[in-house]
Amino acid sequence: MDRVEIEPTMETPKVVLDKDKAIIEFAGNSLPEDVNSFYQPVLDWIDKYIENPNEKTEINMKFDYYNTSSSKMILKILEKFREVHKKGFSVVVNWHYMEDDEDMIEAGEDYAEHLKIPFKMIPIQQ
Repeated sequence: MDRVEIEPTMETPKVVLDKDKAIIEFAGNSLPEDVNSFYQPVLDWIDKYIENPNEKTEINMKFDYYNTSSSKMILKILEKFREVHKKGFSVVVNWHYMEDDEDMIEAGEDYAEHLKIPFKMIPIQQ
């Protein structure tokens, strides 16, 4: 599988998708003008990954901020990894958040509750 790396901008997150190194990471802001066109290559890569996942999948979510349309896309991404978990593979979402960011803490807790897959809440100290 090809490695995907998207460099961050003020509106889009850094994305690293690397099956060989077992790196799946999203970091920064997510408020793209067209959320579908930005995330479609990511969803396509994940669909291929799901066909033959690693024994252990760790997803690192390190968002500073994201908008409503991005939150729906994040949910869609995590739902795909839930399918991997349901197939019996190990899946963990590492939800990184600034320790004083109540909104990001609540968002991670909401995703964890909705998805029913292992979540690690990881505070980042300023």
